[in-house]
Amino acid sequence: MDLATLTKMYDFTGRTVVVTGGTGVLGRVMVGALIGCGANVVVLARNRAKAESVIAEMSGAGRAFVVAGDATKRDELERAAESVIAEFGRVDCLVNGAGGNHPQATTKPDLSFFDLPEEALRFVFELNLLGTIFPSQVFGRQMAEQGEGVILNISSMSAFRPLTRVLTYSAAKAGVNSFTQWLAVHLAQEYSPRIRVNAIAPGFFLTEQNRFLLTDEATGRLTARGQSIINHTPMGRFGEPEDLLGTMLWLLSPASGFVTGIVVPVDGGFSAFGGV
Repeated sequence: MDLATLTKMYDFTGRTVVVTGGTGVLGRVMVGALIGCGANVVVLARNRAKAESVIAEMSGAGRAFVVAGDATKRDELERAAESVIAEFGRVDCLVNGAGGNHPQATTKPDLSFFDLPEEALRFVFELNLLGTIFPSQVFGRQMAEQGEGVILNISSMSAFRPLTRVLTYSAAKAGVNSFTQWLAVHLAQEYSPRIRVNAIAPGFFLTEQNRFLLTDEATGRLTARGQSIINHTPMGRFGEPEDLLGTMLWLLSPASGFVTGIVVPVDGGFSAFGGV
């Protein structure tokens, strides 16, 4: 295989990629990379104005298109899908990037496990798990009708070994891992072997939601938790959003055409390190 053929695998020109969570720290970098690779990128966002401001800063061979919608609301997703099909005619890829935690779903000295409020627990489960399942139902149906497509879920290293304090987030992401494997088998066997489903499990990246859990807001220094993470990450640093792009593009591209049902850690070696 020559260089031109290999390079062509990562040319997304004419392919339509729907991204949820595309306005977040990690999601916006993914969106930018896909636009740069020529894709028609549909950013599905609850806040249309925020999404439009994000993509206004991006450039590339591809095209960006914003549709309003909440990844946890099936009816809004159905309307969004109609808009996408009307605009582009098909959906080639779905990146389920919507996710996150909630302060009240995290144990702390003044909030015990026994007192975590129901609404916070439901919020985290719905955002991370249902916010992955519902878009996969809506946009996956289009892939089933086409007989081809790629779904990429965003999991977390806390899905493999639950982290202290963030019990709900860890449990929800473990559900994402299980769902990824289940859906990969289901779609390949029941609809088409050319529909693939995989996931990325990012290690520790500084995001809007965890920055001040891992660094001190006043000094910028690592908290005890942040230092513990660095001590257990052989590469000795937090991830940068760009660190996810190679894995993302590989899993969305024909280069991974015989890969389905896997969860790929991008974690600087965290999962490989036994602590000694």
